[in-house]
Amino acid sequence: MTDKAQHSPETLTLDYEGRYFRRRMVRTDFGRDVLIDGAEARAFAEGEQVVAADGTEIVIRAAPEPLAEVRGPNLIRLAWHIGNRHTPCQVGSDRLLIQRDRVLEDMLVRLGAEIRHVDEPFQPEGGAYGHGRTHGHSHSHDPHSDPNAHIPRRNDHG
Repeated sequence: MTDKAQHSPETLTLDYEGRYFRRRMVRTDFGRDVLIDGAEARAFAEGEQVVAADGTEIVIRAAPEPLAEVRGPNLIRLAWHIGNRHTPCQVGSDRLLIQRDRVLEDMLVRLGAEIRHVDEPFQPEGGAYGHGRTHGHSHSHDPHSDPNAHIPRRNDHG
C-alpha cells in the first residue's frame, strides 16, 4: 500500500434524509465503523469533508434516490407551488427535483408540469433562514418543541 493510499479519506454515501444529523455511528463505504459527533444537527453536502471522533477523514457522498424531475413551461410557478408546501426542492435552470410524492406530482401535472421519475443524488436548496434544510409541516405533537404545549388540544381531554 502506498503512503497516498493510507491517507486517502474514506467516503460515506447517504441519501438526503441520512445526511442530516448531529451525532451518529456510521459504517463508511469501506466498511469501517466510526462516530461522527458534531456540535449541532446539520445537513452534510455532497463532497463535504468531516472528521470522525477517531480522526478519520470522511468525504460525504450523496446517494442516488428515487426523485421526480419536474419540467414545464412555467418553472417559476411550479417552484412556487412546491415551496408553498415546504417541500425540499433542488432547483436547476431547466428542471426541479423533488422527492417522489404522488399527490404533489398529480397537482403539478394539473398545473402543466411534465414529470419523469429518476434516480439521482438529491441536493435541495437550503432553508430561507440559513439552516440548510427545508422542513415540511409536522403533524406529530412533540411537547418539547411546541411553544404552545401548555394549551390543551381538543383531543387531549376525551
